[in-house]
Amino acid sequence: MIRLILNILWFIFGGWISGLLWLLGGAILALTLVGLPWTRAAWRIASYSFWPFGREVVWAGEAEGQGIGCFGIGLNVIWFIFAGWYIALSHLLIAIVEFISIIGIPFALKDLELAKLALAPVGATIRDKP
Repeated sequence: MIRLILNILWFIFGGWISGLLWLLGGAILALTLVGLPWTRAAWRIASYSFWPFGREVVWAGEAEGQGIGCFGIGLNVIWFIFAGWYIALSHLLIAIVEFISIIGIPFALKDLELAKLALAPVGATIRDKP
């Protein structure tokens, strides 16, 4: 029940904007052949941005014991240079504001997770918490 309440509050107070921006970014990436490798990652982050509570990010290699390989690392480096750092910075700034109030701490933690995800999205998966 708490997860539902937190997700509803998250969605109302900005989750829908974040999710729509990630969907838009993914659509723009899909329009270019160069951006196709990042499209799926952007849409995965969009689904997490809409409804993050009760879900978790699993980084490549944590569950299956394997990394993302040279190609994935290269994609993440390119992503970081051209988009990741300033998207992560925006989530970090929002998290700082949310941390100021005690009631905003759960939301700030999710924004920090989104910031980390924005830095290197290739190879990360989203799953429901057990």
